[in-house]
Amino acid sequence: MFNFPKFLKTNYLSAVQLIVVFYAAATIISMIILGLPFFHDEGVELSFTNLLFTAVSAISVTGLTVVSTVDTFNAAGAFALAFVLQFGGIGIMTLGTFIWILLGKRIGLRERQLIQIDQNRTALSGLVRLMVRILKTILLIELVGTIILSTYFLNYFDTWQEAWLQGFFAAVSATTNAGFDITGASLIPFADDYFVQSVNIVLLILGAIGFPVLIETQDFLKGEWDADRANNSFSLFTQLTVITFFGLIVVGTVLMLILEQDAFLDDMAWHKQLFYSLFQSVTTRNGGLATMDVNELTEPTLIVFCMLMFIGASPSSVGGGIRTTTFAIMLLAIYNFARGRSSIKVFRREVDTEDVIRSFIVITTAVMLCMTAIVILMVTEPFPLLPVAFEVFSAFGTTGLSMGITADLSPIGKYVIIFLMFVGRIGIFSFLFIVRGKVTRDKYHFPKEKVIIG
Repeated sequence: MFNFPKFLKTNYLSAVQLIVVFYAAATIISMIILGLPFFHDEGVELSFTNLLFTAVSAISVTGLTVVSTVDTFNAAGAFALAFVLQFGGIGIMTLGTFIWILLGKRIGLRERQLIQIDQNRTALSGLVRLMVRILKTILLIELVGTIILSTYFLNYFDTWQEAWLQGFFAAVSATTNAGFDITGASLIPFADDYFVQSVNIVLLILGAIGFPVLIETQDFLKGEWDADRANNSFSLFTQLTVITFFGLIVVGTVLMLILEQDAFLDDMAWHKQLFYSLFQSVTTRNGGLATMDVNELTEPTLIVFCMLMFIGASPSSVGGGIRTTTFAIMLLAIYNFARGRSSIKVFRREVDTEDVIRSFIVITTAVMLCMTAIVILMVTEPFPLLPVAFEVFSAFGTTGLSMGITADLSPIGKYVIIFLMFVGRIGIFSFLFIVRGKVTRDKYHFPKEKVIIG
């Protein structure tokens, strides 16, 4: 049995609060690892704030940086950073479960509750097997990505060692949607290389679309289905996620094509316009990699990017934001209410009323957090509103794109962004449940009364 510290065995901490403690502990461990001098280039010194910022950005797989990654970490440091990205991207409990299995530890009810919270699952059954499948799937994706990119990078780098280091780090960064790079210029050097962009797009999507979607897709390809899904191959979660996820990619691509037609994309060949727009639409969802400087885009396009970053990736994925299913349920709720319907029916299923309430709680809380952060940064920082808002939504969505103000933030500004990155990784509900008490049944009720709304 895994031995928790004594204070963690008490009833003082719920499973959700314990998950938050684990991510906080992972941040501290990451600070220690990334702060080791032999992982740095000669003469590099990191202040406590910058080290904390880098560690949280890595654990939350955001990619916002206050120091240059390529000028700070050596080759060994790149591997250390990739190791931290694995914990942040795949999840503390996924890797923790694998370690428990290797050590021969029995995974009991408490541990299963932690896995359930970390992966946003609704049932306790089959969690250990699920964690192992997720780990194998992600590592396989990274391995294939590493082989493809490393081999192809032999055309770009002088030695095979450098090509494989770049390929390995790029594959890990893309799959975990971390947004870190060791090229010193993200993917801008490959702005005209559609093969590199296509591989990164696939890796970004596989990391952000959600682990349950990947697992169900595997079951579909193998012909292995649960009995309760015999008449409906994919779960409602997967159907909502896939349609919303790819729908947002299409919308983002089309909007950039339209909004930048007479600006950044002017006089470009159609295929170049398409790849610029497609890649930015994919990466703004949670990737953080870039084939261009976002400062070259018009304000309407940047506002669209802010919205895409706020929505973020899918639940139970490497990404942050309010998540795709939350956004989908909100749209469905508004549509059905406008049509005079009291319930949400989609794909021959009915959405639970509690899920609708939870979706609006997530969105409302996220908006209040982001707006508060913007107000604070507008007071403490000397930057215009749009770059500040872009930074805030990038941090909350754990995206990592920036208009170039990250390194110039004041200490207060950096801690605000650190907080947003951490909340974006653990999720809004985990953030709310930190201070939540035990759920109790009401012993009595008052008479109900209607309130004027709207």
